[in-house]
Amino acid sequence: MNVFSFISNIFEPAVKLIDEIHTSDEEKLQLQAQIKAVENELLAKVMDYESQLLKSKTAIITAEATGQSWIQRNWRPITMLTFLVLVVLDSFGVLAFRLSEDAWTLLKIGLGGYVAGRSAEKITQQYLQARPAENKNNGIAKG
Repeated sequence: MNVFSFISNIFEPAVKLIDEIHTSDEEKLQLQAQIKAVENELLAKVMDYESQLLKSKTAIITAEATGQSWIQRNWRPITMLTFLVLVVLDSFGVLAFRLSEDAWTLLKIGLGGYVAGRSAEKITQQYLQARPAENKNNGIAKG
């Protein structure tokens, strides 16, 4: 379960409870709107946190990639290529031993991390670029 589903699930019982309150439809709608506003605010803060986390990770990788030492710039790609070669050799039965599941998991995380990290970076940039326009259109002061 991702964090966004978790947050939505937290607020769902409150929204359902409002439907059962014996009050006017207008008051129910107001209460539901207030809960949704709190939920949206929390989701926006989570997005901001995720964005900052991604920026920090990006800064680390950028520092390594632009470092003065050859090994500092290339240790991640070398490590991932080494595991990729081992996996390919293991797949064809060339190795005298079988790779453990941990080696496969490390390769999945390593390769997936680069792909997911780059995708998340692009999505976050688009979100942050669209957000000021969205807030301006809704008359919300950016803060």
